[in-house]
Amino acid sequence: MSQDRFTFANALVKRAGAYAHEYFTRLDTLNIESKGHQDMVSEADRDTEILVRKAIAEAFPDDSIVGEEGDPKPGTSEYTWIIDPIDGTANFVSGIPQWCVIIACVKNGEKHIGVIYDPCADELFAAEKGKGATLNGTLMKVSTSDSLSNGSIGLGFSARGRNQAVKDAVDALLDEGGIFFRNASGGLMLAYAASGRLIGYIEEHMNSWDCMAGLLLMEEAGGICQDINVADAVMNGCKVVAAAPNVYGQVKKLTDKCFI
Repeated sequence: MSQDRFTFANALVKRAGAYAHEYFTRLDTLNIESKGHQDMVSEADRDTEILVRKAIAEAFPDDSIVGEEGDPKPGTSEYTWIIDPIDGTANFVSGIPQWCVIIACVKNGEKHIGVIYDPCADELFAAEKGKGATLNGTLMKVSTSDSLSNGSIGLGFSARGRNQAVKDAVDALLDEGGIFFRNASGGLMLAYAASGRLIGYIEEHMNSWDCMAGLLLMEEAGGICQDINVADAVMNGCKVVAAAPNVYGQVKKLTDKCFI
């Protein structure tokens, strides 16, 4: 059944991405006075999650579902699906083509499936536990960089985090000769790290729907992620420290100082 779920997740995330992209293309034609962009993104978020939840509930009715927009749906199987219908809503609402749809699946408290789809670039990042990670079907690997000065670190921040933690991380990174990258979509930045575009990604606290798929992508692409309690993180979120093997030690040392 696991392969069925993986194949299903790949198809569903692309379908959801195409659906959300329809909203995105309509932003330009919207009469902002009658209905604001923020209302539109709220509607796109909600409707995309409804589409995903409905598809999962029909295909795997016994599975649990956790999503950004709706209430958790309890289930009786060993599988829990985790959904972010639009990660990068600030970009979406501003017309910036840097956002994605994220679907993860946890099995018995372990990361099992992770798919992230960027419809604007038509890029599908996908991983199944123990089977590697791919970008549009081609095997992908993390960066071989061995220095913080060789490549960029994705740095996430949200209202849940502490401003000071981000300032400290930037300072520490710059002091090490490194540079940070931020595109306002934590999911995409984790996918970029998994594909070797970034050398790592750090954020003091992420919700599970933002990070669970990306963490599996990183691990299956050969990266290292700081250990988390997956079952707890599904409901409460977690600290995210993920990097290519040759820089992970340096990245973790930096986050140990700057993050709680």
